[in-house]
Amino acid sequence: MKESTPLLPGATDASGRPATLGVMGGGQLGRMFVQAAQAMGYATAVLDPDADSPAGLISHHHIRSAYDDTEGLARLAALSDAITTEFENVPAPALAALAAQRPVAPGAACVAIAQDRAAEKAHFMRCAADGSGVRPAPYAAIDTPEQLAAVADDLLPGILKTARLGYDGKGQARVKDRAELAAAWDRLGRVPCVLEKLMPLRAECSVIVARGANGDCVSFPVQKNTHHDGILAVTEVHEGAIEPALARRAQAATIAIAQQLGYVGVLCVEYFLVDDGQGGLDLVVNEMAPRPHNSGHYTQNACDVSQFEAQVRAVAGLPLRPPVQHSPAIMLNLLGDLWFAPGREAAVTPPWDALLALPGTHLHLYGKASARPGRKMGHLNITGPTVAAVRDTATKALALLGLPPL
Repeated sequence: MKESTPLLPGATDASGRPATLGVMGGGQLGRMFVQAAQAMGYATAVLDPDADSPAGLISHHHIRSAYDDTEGLARLAALSDAITTEFENVPAPALAALAAQRPVAPGAACVAIAQDRAAEKAHFMRCAADGSGVRPAPYAAIDTPEQLAAVADDLLPGILKTARLGYDGKGQARVKDRAELAAAWDRLGRVPCVLEKLMPLRAECSVIVARGANGDCVSFPVQKNTHHDGILAVTEVHEGAIEPALARRAQAATIAIAQQLGYVGVLCVEYFLVDDGQGGLDLVVNEMAPRPHNSGHYTQNACDVSQFEAQVRAVAGLPLRPPVQHSPAIMLNLLGDLWFAPGREAAVTPPWDALLALPGTHLHLYGKASARPGRKMGHLNITGPTVAAVRDTATKALALLGLPPL
């Protein structure tokens, strides 16, 4: 990332052009970044090929081009003073090309590591060796038939994951033995994969940090996450959700991962909580996302600085201060399935009026034109004065939506 002085909100250049933040990607994370940037006084520019992209619809500028289109990238660089990304699969060479002209956060090298599970796990192992103390699950990289045959017996049963382009449970398969492993690798197209040993999972959590180009790094509270079918369903951030000592370890490990990457921007690292064999729990690092994360959406209503404002601050070179959570919080992910009652093919709007009548509810919809099963349409943040109050409201909200209880 090119060094620069802070880009101040509301500033203009000699031609009168307002300070502008660019974002690669026009999905919901880009939309919420744009909203945070605009609230602080920045103009915004989005590059996304979809004319109806959620972020593009509300940005000052929407560049409709492919992520590796030379002209589109040149246009984004010309409009923007600093640039970020809202999804991890943006081409790393495109970020490198932009970085030759403008500050880009996160940088191409960091994003490239997050795009490859084998490189990501190797980075986690280096961090553990250097003192973070939190390792990934035992694993083996599988690129060739010879590596497949050489897999250690104690990695089975395990989970086979494609090294690239897997998300929300896609591109992976559980395997019990060598026959299932070989069949799964065939089904996945014999692309480079990582086999992870199946761990005695008790819970999942994540940590979001923001790091500036000057090395300052701040952490949000640890989030306890519940997934359904590989997709995040519920995030809980309150006293009692995660044992304090484990939470401190997870935060310290996440900061170490960001610092050793030389990362700039917002980074989320996901962890497994597993049986330690002695009646307690231990941490295992799973994966990282070089961007804001679903599990951090609660920060919009429960913290004095949201993950998206933190992203704006990091990208613009503004001071980062430790976020303060002022309310217990639960976040419910709202998928397109909610629009389709059993046995009905036509979409029906969920009962937002009844949900918003509940205390401490904050609805965030992403501006997507149509709902479909599995599509992320929005989220509901729930805050309140006590953990009991928040959990009670969440229980009622889940019942109204026809979703599984906490």
